[in-house]
Amino acid sequence: MIIEVGRVCRKTTGKDAGKYCVIVEKIDDNYVMTEGIAQKRKKTSILHLEPLPKVLEIKKGASTDEVKKKLEEENLA
Repeated sequence: MIIEVGRVCRKTTGKDAGKYCVIVEKIDDNYVMTEGIAQKRKKTSILHLEPLPKVLEIKKGASTDEVKKKLEEENLA
């Protein structure tokens, strides 16, 4: 799977393990900025993410409201 803005992922480690999030910005080859319904926007290692086939149509750096609205539309909340 390609790591890209809008890609829906499942967290695999930490307190958010098992929860869905969306990549809102690619920082470098190892880190991305993610955000989810129950997770604030934060820097995440790509090794801690399981990319899913779903890609949401959001722009780089989308607002928190936009991200949450898209996740709710896809029933990933």
